[in-house]
Amino acid sequence: MKTKGAVLWGVNEEWSIEEIELGDPVAGEVQIRMEAAGMCHSDHHIVTGATPMPSYPVMGGHEGAGVITKVGEGVTDLEVGDHVVLSFIPACGKCPSCSAGQSNLCDLGMGLLQGQAISDGTFRIQARGQNVIPMCLLGTFAPYMTVHETSVVKIDKDIPFELASLVGCGVPTGWGSATHVADVKPGESVAVIGVGGVGMSAVQGAVASGARHVFAIDPVPFKREQALKFGATHAFPSMAEAIAPIMEITWGRMAQKTIITVGEMKGEYIDEALTLTSKAGRCVVTAMGHMADMDVKLNSFLFAMLQKDLQGNIFGGCNARVDIPNLMNLYKAGLLNLDDMVTKTYSLEQLNEGYQDMLDGKIIRGVVRYTEADW
Repeated sequence: MKTKGAVLWGVNEEWSIEEIELGDPVAGEVQIRMEAAGMCHSDHHIVTGATPMPSYPVMGGHEGAGVITKVGEGVTDLEVGDHVVLSFIPACGKCPSCSAGQSNLCDLGMGLLQGQAISDGTFRIQARGQNVIPMCLLGTFAPYMTVHETSVVKIDKDIPFELASLVGCGVPTGWGSATHVADVKPGESVAVIGVGGVGMSAVQGAVASGARHVFAIDPVPFKREQALKFGATHAFPSMAEAIAPIMEITWGRMAQKTIITVGEMKGEYIDEALTLTSKAGRCVVTAMGHMADMDVKLNSFLFAMLQKDLQGNIFGGCNARVDIPNLMNLYKAGLLNLDDMVTKTYSLEQLNEGYQDMLDGKIIRGVVRYTEADW
């Protein structure tokens, strides 16, 4: 079928909204009419080249929710009319990682940036006669998409699509950073560094885990104000300015858990975050940096002598088929605030405007909302 989509033709170019050709689902795949797509910072990393792609063009978008319109051969757990969320990491359920309960590290993830479909190794999208690499084998910045069933999670039909779209990446990544990877315990102090969509979810995860203090750190006043609404107890503009107050509030102990969720990771942030971290505390690195960056600033003496833990993190350690429905249930129970996460909705044609708003610190999360005119 012919439809439209947001295509990137090179580093530091704008997203181009243009006609694309989308293939029908083959065995193991479904086609989805998209209702909403979350605007994650990770897509901007492709624009800047921080996440290098093997070739261009690239179709953007890896957060989204919609309705299944076609089902390929052999698909038994999904049917036409199902409401679904796209998980940016597919989960086969069979590889060593999945079998060990770490489906966020599924072996299928090795092909996320290559573009070839899981089912048969071909490309599902073409633009201007060229094969297009869909972000994370998804490409939610289009009104329709054809994807493998391992990337699809069925949800209840009473969940608003613009909220459900966030639960394919940003919300579980942030929430799980606190609940799974940092393993926040009741009564602990937690510092969340960077409170955009992922960071705000980490704040909520820390609150739900029973944290005594939640310190939100962000240079943007709007985000600091919003963090207090999401449950943070204190807010500071920088890690340097947070040191003395956190030391006073915690009686010198500092934060048992720190979570780095900035938009763009820098090597110098590690030592700053570890300064905020208590003895035997854990610092979780959720933020993505430039793939070519190799330098990290770290006081190795204090790191060893104070027995601190530095932990990497992808997808918040979440199992998509368990955690996505659980997060939806928490939302319906009033225990997870998704409504205030969506600061503004955009049309697909406003995508570049939306990303500029993100860079300018005007929004927590922007969402592309599709309408009948797009389909």
